[in-house]
Amino acid sequence: MTELSLPRGPVGAPNVVLVMLDDVGFGASEVFGGPVSTPAVARLAQAGLRYTRFHTTAICSPTRASLLTGRDAHVAGVGTVMNTSNRYPGYQGIMRDETATIATVLRQNGYATACFGKWHLAPPWETSQLGPFDRWPTGRGFDTFYGFLGGETDQFEPTLYAGTTPVTRPDEESYHLTEDLVDRSIRWVRMQHSLTPDRPFLLYLAPGATHAPLQVPRPFRDKYRGRFARGWDAMRSEILRRQKALGVVPPETELTPRPDALPAWESLDENRRRVAERLMEAYAGFLEHTDVQIDRFVRALQDDGLFDNTLFCYIVGDNGSSAEAGIDGSINYLGALQGMPESLQQQLDALDEIGDPQTYPQYPAGWAWAMCSPFQWVKQVASHFGGTRNPMVLSWPARIAGSGGVRTQFCHVNDVVPTILQAAGIEAPSVVNGVEQEPMDGVSLAYTFDDEDAPERHTTQYFEVFGHRSVYHHGWIASAFHRAGMPWTVGLPPVDAPFDDDVWELYDTTRDFSQAHDLAPQDPDKLAQLQEVFAEEAARVHILPLRDARVHRTPMPNLAAARTELTYYPGAVGIPETNGPALCGRSWTIRAHLGVGQRGAAGVLATMGGRHGGFALYLTREGRPEFVYRAFETGTVELAGKRPLTVGEHVVEVDLDYDGGGRGRGAWITLRVDGAELGRDRTERTPRGFFSIDETFDVGATTGSPVGNFPRVFPFTGELHKVEFVLG
Repeated sequence: MTELSLPRGPVGAPNVVLVMLDDVGFGASEVFGGPVSTPAVARLAQAGLRYTRFHTTAICSPTRASLLTGRDAHVAGVGTVMNTSNRYPGYQGIMRDETATIATVLRQNGYATACFGKWHLAPPWETSQLGPFDRWPTGRGFDTFYGFLGGETDQFEPTLYAGTTPVTRPDEESYHLTEDLVDRSIRWVRMQHSLTPDRPFLLYLAPGATHAPLQVPRPFRDKYRGRFARGWDAMRSEILRRQKALGVVPPETELTPRPDALPAWESLDENRRRVAERLMEAYAGFLEHTDVQIDRFVRALQDDGLFDNTLFCYIVGDNGSSAEAGIDGSINYLGALQGMPESLQQQLDALDEIGDPQTYPQYPAGWAWAMCSPFQWVKQVASHFGGTRNPMVLSWPARIAGSGGVRTQFCHVNDVVPTILQAAGIEAPSVVNGVEQEPMDGVSLAYTFDDEDAPERHTTQYFEVFGHRSVYHHGWIASAFHRAGMPWTVGLPPVDAPFDDDVWELYDTTRDFSQAHDLAPQDPDKLAQLQEVFAEEAARVHILPLRDARVHRTPMPNLAAARTELTYYPGAVGIPETNGPALCGRSWTIRAHLGVGQRGAAGVLATMGGRHGGFALYLTREGRPEFVYRAFETGTVELAGKRPLTVGEHVVEVDLDYDGGGRGRGAWITLRVDGAELGRDRTERTPRGFFSIDETFDVGATTGSPVGNFPRVFPFTGELHKVEFVLG
């Protein structure tokens, strides 16, 4: 008879904590010369090491796939952000079984595993309650998951899942998602240590911060009032001075110039400066608030005696800072993304509210560029370090004898998994769950722990996102910015620009830390050599011919497919908006069939999106039918009946009569009950593509933020038979 026993990890293996923030540039944290206080980064840097030449992929999902697998993102199948996945090799957005995650490997070697926060690694058609759940965190090696599946979420009313079940946030008056995630992380570690103290753990903590929306408790953003009055041009110079003083950049580092398409701070009028300042104050407060929560977690590990034997890897951003709200920034950037920005007057009217729950803000592109000091460009731009260079601090007191050191070897996010495996004494498996594995692309960083002068071992690395591409090779980097649109060009479709028109640049990073001097004209032979290396790497990961994932879209699986008549029943909640009824750019009708009992009825019948953009059909607490349609900051339509529905069966109907003539046009909206018109009004704009990135389509309740003036969740209390959609 086989002896039964509890799983145990390798003797002496460390606990592992991976923390990854979102959209934080190299120059934001004070520990790397930035203007924002980050006590956790400081604490870990003092206890361990700062890595000043650590790189991500320049965009979210690929960085996370590479972090968790140790492979290049295209090899893992996630070469582009999930929102732009396509059928081409390397870009399908489907994590390959041939690239098992570190959670799977450690779990099979006795580790307890948990994931808290952002995932963004499951294809949208697999993120409903129908599953399949293979590519959810619990299908990729994590015993426990609590967080959100998409690229962003409302910080005060997040769209959450526990395991594979949609859940609502705790009913707390002062709730904030980052605080919730850290609370749960601390509780999970203590529960795990209480039950199996001899078993090591892996905890992956990925807050939504500092991705938009920049939502944070008011005291944190108020702390930064007035600190950004000198503007982004001056801020970059200040950051570089501090970086040199801290030793995180060489003393000869030069500041790269502002791109011509970005305005100088001095060119802005007073009102635009006021808005830009307040948006940046919200960002700074958001970053500090997030790091303060991470610091709570670090101190909890110290208090519990777990910190010394924990390999703690804190990556300060999955890419450079985001310029995706455009030149002016936005108080509701999802509208701005679709060419539906608010007016300057609306921004001024909301100035003191920026960062509160009723706003969905993102700062101007100029601040994103400043937070990537001293480098060129920002998030998305994989050709230059502004998109790919992020701070990383690593602590493991039981193994790393020195503290407060700086490491300057070139390294990449795919190095993290090999580092963990070497620390745990586990060989990278050749077969996982019967599937032969791709070799690791990363290199263990353990060789840097005791020797700051150790020759770097990660000597070649390619980068590619949206056609922006580069290759690092033995100290040199060749860079090609793909000229199909700027990373802050919002509301406009991308241009299908020929790759042959892109201009390659060449930099010697051993002498030019910031990519300030293009040597391509002086050394065409070296450039040609690196271009050949890039071509070899691109062929190795099967991404030739190159395609811009923003432009070369292909049909992908969809739960709603091309159906024009759809029926949903109560309990159909947490459905990704992209896989619900396709409502943009067309006319449509909703019919809710329901029954009202003697006690009346109230609650949500159907809703899509959230309070910053979306619609909701519901009965008020008094039982009156209402319909709310919010087109971001361009206008809201509210239609309501004057009396509660009577006892009996009813059909509540909404007709949206679309103007036609392309996406984003206006429409007339009519609310009816049992065929009788209760109200009619007009919206001059409708979304070009979506209401939200994170909110869902729900029937019978709402799982995210409420679109209308009704409570959270607000489940329907009558008898909801079905909800029908007919699409024109």
